[in-house]
Amino acid sequence: MLTATMNLSRFALGLGGSLALGWLALNAADPAPPVVTPGQNGSPPSDAIVLFDGKDLSAWKSSEGGAATWKVQDGYAEVAKGGILTKEEFGPVQLHVEWAAPAEVKGEGQGRGNSGIYLQGRYEIQVLDSYQNPTYSNGQAGSFYGHSAPLVNASRKPGEWQTYDIVFHPPQSSADGKVTPGSFTVFHNGVLVQDHVPVPGDATTAAQFKGVTAKGPIFLQDHGNPVRYRNIWVRKLK
Repeated sequence: MLTATMNLSRFALGLGGSLALGWLALNAADPAPPVVTPGQNGSPPSDAIVLFDGKDLSAWKSSEGGAATWKVQDGYAEVAKGGILTKEEFGPVQLHVEWAAPAEVKGEGQGRGNSGIYLQGRYEIQVLDSYQNPTYSNGQAGSFYGHSAPLVNASRKPGEWQTYDIVFHPPQSSADGKVTPGSFTVFHNGVLVQDHVPVPGDATTAAQFKGVTAKGPIFLQDHGNPVRYRNIWVRKLK
């Protein structure tokens, strides 16, 4: 099979650089993809925008106005009074976030380790201590809150660090007023929990942000629990 493919490639180049044969499409004139150096040991890739590196919250502001005042220590930021949102606004992105619910278990259901990550300040991926903590399915950790339950519960124990890797494409408005849904793909601790789930334009879950927009802030919610965050970075997508 490899030899046949190589022969087809040579044949394509002989015809001016392109060939389409069923599933096979070769084009030597296509530009090479840009080079991105992947991160190592949890570090961000070379084209990432670092939103929190464990040192300060200079990329963020308070949802109540002014500077972000969450406590920063030992490489993490801990939820305090009021949510925080990025100063920069984003459209489609790949977002990496690490978070940990409190090690000391208090409360149950939605009252246990609750926070949230809002893309464009509108569409929430739920943060919750869902380790042996039953609640409604589209409100547990890894859910597109209120809309789509996670495919599986991939939660770690309270106090342990967890990761979200989120690919988000926002809904888009056309000139005729119609809205094309966006999508969420989410990995929780490396496990797929949202698989290209549609994001309707009316799926906003944050009171302060409504309507379809090309760009918006990333918002971290204060839900009254001392959830911790670290190693937050984003890559802009086309």
